[in-house]
Amino acid sequence: MLRFPADFLWGVSTAAYSIEGAWNEDGKGESIWDRFTHTPGHVADGSTGDVTCDHYHRVAEDVDLMAELGLSSYRFSVSWPRIFPAGTGALNRKGLDFYSHLVDALREQGIEPFLVLYQWDLPQALQEQGGWENPDTARHFAEYARRLYRELGDRVRCWITHNEPFVPSMVSYLEGAHPPALRDPQRALDVSRQILLSHGLAVQAFRQEGRAGKIGLSTILFPVHPADDSETSLQAARRYDGYFHRWFLDPLFRGRFPEDLVDWYRAKGLNVPDLSPEEARLVAQPIDFLGVCYFSRFVVRRAAEPLLEVEVVAPPPERCNDLGWEIYPEGIHESLARVQADYAPPEVYVSENGIALADRIDADGQVRDQERSGFLARCLGFVHRAMQEGVPVRGYSVWSLLDNLEWDLGLSKRFGLVYVDYASLRRIPKLSYAWYRQVVRSGAVGEKEQA
Repeated sequence: MLRFPADFLWGVSTAAYSIEGAWNEDGKGESIWDRFTHTPGHVADGSTGDVTCDHYHRVAEDVDLMAELGLSSYRFSVSWPRIFPAGTGALNRKGLDFYSHLVDALREQGIEPFLVLYQWDLPQALQEQGGWENPDTARHFAEYARRLYRELGDRVRCWITHNEPFVPSMVSYLEGAHPPALRDPQRALDVSRQILLSHGLAVQAFRQEGRAGKIGLSTILFPVHPADDSETSLQAARRYDGYFHRWFLDPLFRGRFPEDLVDWYRAKGLNVPDLSPEEARLVAQPIDFLGVCYFSRFVVRRAAEPLLEVEVVAPPPERCNDLGWEIYPEGIHESLARVQADYAPPEVYVSENGIALADRIDADGQVRDQERSGFLARCLGFVHRAMQEGVPVRGYSVWSLLDNLEWDLGLSKRFGLVYVDYASLRRIPKLSYAWYRQVVRSGAVGEKEQA
């Protein structure tokens, strides 16, 4: 058996817009995701987050599912417009009460809350004032964060400013797959900069409040491999890694954007302003941990794509999950070893790890997702190896507790340990749920599962 430390935090992860529903109840304001999903053509299956898992009304049932797993942590996000319907100004007490009651319920079960301040659902009112392109949004974010520190900081000890800042900048403003669905590289770079500054302001506010606890940021970290040994493929891999990872990690830990990407973007005619010394200190002020989200890897080569001149090579179908991503569990070891070698965060948490499968309910009512258990077991084996090699991994969370709205893909893709029948909202624990319960309760993964 591969045994993990007794104080290792075993968890699951969710996101507010993906599971809560109640999109306009109890004073909640409209978010950019509400507007996006209500606009035809944006979501693959036409789904919205209006109901999704209805976690807002079924939170007690979902906490019971976590307790039955024996979890020691739960990483969830707060909906900013549920707290501040207009993004700033008057606080919505009913919205805050929902999260306060959730935190209390978790603590009663011995589950440590890991609270994400921002997982992509910006108040629509702020979007109409320029969104993340407006420097005021970063200041409003810090105000929102400070209020949550004051209201929940007596019970929440672990805070994440942003989950995957690559997504609300590059996916939203360059790739156009998330709101506001733009394809403008200059605006994408501007937004990435403002999000990094907002992180710094939120960390600064946390330190100023003097609360006990930890604060960090969570990022995507997938290996990027060249499709062959040619110099053009090697350079393409370096650029794509810079685009996906180093553009955010270098400022966070080194106070500057990566020079090779700055030079590349400027050669493409883009304006990439340097961080001023004051801004660099703000963004790179020490954090207590880094969250790592891992699902797959990229294999790339040079192509005629106009900005990065990179093409992601599709993996063979037999090695793909239900999203078309390569099933590549060994990449989590490479990601953890890399982040330790390059940036040496004081602590690391695997804040998301999972696999999308075409799950179905069998005639006997079971959801047999053994492939999910196998993938997670192999990932955990590689996490264990990274820990043995000195990477300070302190916890691990499965994405996700529940099947949920997978953003622009809608309800059609399932990552959960628990199957959600969206017609009835019935929760059906899958075989992977029972497997993970055994892992959590034993604190170990069988070595035979690594085969």
